[in-house]
Amino acid sequence: MRRITSVVVFLVTIVACTALGGSVQERKSFWAFTGPWDPLSDASLRANASRLDVAVTGWIALDSLTGEPLLPSAYADTMRLAAGTVRRFALVTSWHGQGFHTASIRALGSDPVRRARVAGRIARHAQSMRYTGLVLDFETLKAGDVNAQLVLLRAIVDSAKAHGVTTIAVAVPAEPDEAYPTRDLMGVADFVLVMLYDQHWSGSDAGPISAPDWMTRNLARVVAEVGASRVIAGLPLYGYHWVKGKPGVGVSYATAMRTAERDGMTLSRDSTSRTLRGATSNGTSVIWLTDAALLEELMRRAEQLGVTHFAFWRLGQEDPAVWSRLSR
Repeated sequence: MRRITSVVVFLVTIVACTALGGSVQERKSFWAFTGPWDPLSDASLRANASRLDVAVTGWIALDSLTGEPLLPSAYADTMRLAAGTVRRFALVTSWHGQGFHTASIRALGSDPVRRARVAGRIARHAQSMRYTGLVLDFETLKAGDVNAQLVLLRAIVDSAKAHGVTTIAVAVPAEPDEAYPTRDLMGVADFVLVMLYDQHWSGSDAGPISAPDWMTRNLARVVAEVGASRVIAGLPLYGYHWVKGKPGVGVSYATAMRTAERDGMTLSRDSTSRTLRGATSNGTSVIWLTDAALLEELMRRAEQLGVTHFAFWRLGQEDPAVWSRLSR
């Protein structure tokens, strides 16, 4: 009887909160990617694993022509954390060498025998490494690649889940792109991870990486398409440094601070994008940087849309103050 009474009280509380315009807030979930080539990334994960739900520590690249998984990985995953803490996932990516290779996705989409073999190899590797999830990252596809992408995703998902992998997320660009129809992708994967960064990038003019208004507009579109509960807001932890006449270079918070001091810059918050910005007096060197305050604003905007899953690219680059601001 006591248990029944408790349930009734809990339900009445929910109804009362709703009637008063409140809501029962869902617990937030924090995912983070490591750069397995960067010792600072592993150090950050070891120090902060207790604050995360998922760490994407594995790296499974597909061969640029055949699409076969390059195993063993060029980036060995030696990360071992205390049992019962963060879950370990692997990234499956068409990035190989110096860029993303669409030819590998097309090849697998058109060859069911090879596709099944590749999916099986990925699944068995995930099982052997005790990964409980995969993030699939096939960027720079064209609209004509949708069918190839979907059949490949289906093969990987089916094989992975048959081998005990419980969660599959697929990464999509922030801006609308016909090559990534989110409703169709959600017919296959568990989550869509929206990469809400590189509003300005290495090859663009200098500018913010993820301004709140830009992020909100793009995230709201995806939430409207598939629902907030299946959306992961991918947010940046880094910045860019542009030198006149050269492509921008990605920089960590620590590197940006050292560069600003060296070049005599003062980093201050841009009033429009809420991003830290600094430039030399002659304008030949410019930094735009994500810090803890901006990340907090981006997360607040996402929560207003109902999103409670967040993924950070990438560990080792962050403002140390980020960790004191993550609250579930």
